[in-house]
Amino acid sequence: MPKLKVEKLTKEGFAPFGDVISKAESDHFLINGGSTRRYHDLAKVETLEGGHTLINIFEATPLEYPLSIKMVERHPRGSQAFIPMQGRPYLVVVAEAGEEPKPEQLRAFIARGDQGVNYHAGTWHHPVLALEDVSDFLVVDRGGKGDNCDEVFFGTDTSYILEKPE
Repeated sequence: MPKLKVEKLTKEGFAPFGDVISKAESDHFLINGGSTRRYHDLAKVETLEGGHTLINIFEATPLEYPLSIKMVERHPRGSQAFIPMQGRPYLVVVAEAGEEPKPEQLRAFIARGDQGVNYHAGTWHHPVLALEDVSDFLVVDRGGKGDNCDEVFFGTDTSYILEKPE
């Protein structure tokens, strides 16, 4: 089976899929009498079709690597952001929004522990991929009426292998 190349997560490389949430790559300004740096407007939260914003914590267990990527999902009615809470790196597998993606359209990124991601509404992605240990993520997404999760499963002859980065 073909292997999925893992790229370094950058704002430019991830732009077709969403936003990178990181103060390292962002401008700031001072607030609260100069005692606080505000890293402003880091991601676009989308709650389409009358939804509302949810804030959740997901506890992700690392999977076995090499991992066969057999499925992706998307949230057509809102964005979904993942912000690591323990500063651990993790993997991100995505394909651009649109019709059902093919495995050859997938891209993989390794995120540092100080980088979050915000998938734009409709962006295809694999569920969260913890690497080192059970990891908590602050997740901001859409709640409300209407189904907001579509899944696509690849056939066994079309899946890609994702290896754990060194």
